Amino acid sequence: MDSLETSDAASAAVQKTPNRVTLASMFEKIAAEAYINDAIEPTLTVCLMKLKNGFVIVGKSAPADPANFNQELGEKFAREDCLRQMWPLEGYRLREQLAAEGK
Repeated sequence: MDSLETSDAASAAVQKTPNRVTLASMFEKIAAEAYINDAIEPTLTVCLMKLKNGFVIVGKSAPADPANFNQELGEKFAREDCLRQMWPLEGYRLREQLAAEGK
């Protein structure tokens, strides 16, 4: 289990209301993803994540030692970087919704 899944499971374990940002709810909002490795720095992986509402998040990953580069892991870590950026945005959106409902 990766760290995002571990955090999501820990949050679910202490959840007292249905009002929570979940990893699954964030996955549902993803419309498309693309990965870039450029010739300037081939061990840098960039993930462009477009959400269904049109918002774009940019995630990145790169090993400290280029000899340790792994394409699959680079994409995984760049995607996780996007999701980590998305989490507080979704938390803010949920808090705005709850405030509008008077909660």
